[in-house]
Amino acid sequence: MMSTRARNAVTAALVLLLGGLAAYAVLVGKPEPLPEVAPEPQAPLVDVVIATPREQALTVRTQGTVRPLREVKLVSRVNGRVERVSPRFAVGGFFAANQELVKVEDVDYRLAIARAESQVAAAKQRLAEERGRSRQAEREWRDLGTSEANALFLRKPQIAAAEAALRASEADLEAAQLDLARTVISAPFNGRVSEKHVDVGQFVTAGTPVATVYGTDAVEVRLPLTGRQVALLELPLTYEEDSASGVDSGARVMLEAGFANQQWKWQGRIVRTDASIDENSRLVYAVAEVQKPFARAEGSERPPLSPGLFVNASISGKPLPQVARLPRTALHSGDTVMLVDADEIARKRPVHVLHSDADSVWVQGLEAGERVMVREVPRVVAGAQVRINHVAQTAAAAPPTGAEE
Repeated sequence: MMSTRARNAVTAALVLLLGGLAAYAVLVGKPEPLPEVAPEPQAPLVDVVIATPREQALTVRTQGTVRPLREVKLVSRVNGRVERVSPRFAVGGFFAANQELVKVEDVDYRLAIARAESQVAAAKQRLAEERGRSRQAEREWRDLGTSEANALFLRKPQIAAAEAALRASEADLEAAQLDLARTVISAPFNGRVSEKHVDVGQFVTAGTPVATVYGTDAVEVRLPLTGRQVALLELPLTYEEDSASGVDSGARVMLEAGFANQQWKWQGRIVRTDASIDENSRLVYAVAEVQKPFARAEGSERPPLSPGLFVNASISGKPLPQVARLPRTALHSGDTVMLVDADEIARKRPVHVLHSDADSVWVQGLEAGERVMVREVPRVVAGAQVRINHVAQTAAAAPPTGAEE
């Protein structure tokens, strides 16, 4: 009989043999792998819009602050005590052109007129006397039987001196009358008092400011414009005759502002541009003018367009040819768009960007019917094959309401 040690050795040898046979069967006897054909990659899907360029005028949006068109300091030109003031002479008070606002005491100036009138009368008397003496001397000289007489004998120098004295006294009278007229302080335009510096009983001297007033017939708004915005507008930039064409010939401007929890609008026009380009911002400032800003239309509750009010401005642009409106997503860096040609190949096209807002962009450089990508996958490059997922017509090319430069 076999010993236990021998039986264990035989068992171990059998196990090793069976394990080796099993490993060989797995490695050698496995089926051959079948070859697989890789699927062809599909072209990416893109959305496009059909370009429909046409002539249109774009609208530029900007902002500004309302300022008076005419603002002056009223200054006393005579000395005296303020005798009375108009009820309209108050901060915020309205007044008419040449309406009395402040009256300076005029007693001294009336006395000066009386003295000047006396001097005029005396000068007239002296001139009349000299002319009478001249005629008498001329008769005496003729009685002597000669036709030529000495100018001094005929008192011609004395007459000239008397005439000069009369003119001087009349000038003094006019100056006294002018000083009397200046005791009434007024403005030569319809306006409103913004600052008041004197009141009844106060003594003023020549040169003393009595009030600051501004005209109410018109106000203006300085509107900053970038170079891109200027290109969209008809502005009086260069020629002298442009500034003399009047307020009815400039580009229309719609001003909008919030007041008393409501939005209000006013119509104006661009009348001129600033004399120079701003050195710091390199912006061009156009000046919009609004007539009758304090007039109330019948049945309207619109407030006046007061100086200091901050307004949003929409300026009507000039007609431009071949303008297409696209979604903002169609525009790439470098002012380019991606087109899809008839073979559904992506093509890059540079365009001239005129205007843009948060949703749309207005460009030149596209032909009618061209397909412009508005949504694409990152791997689409110029020359790549694409598939069109959705085709849309561009929205009606309505003028935009604003721009983001």
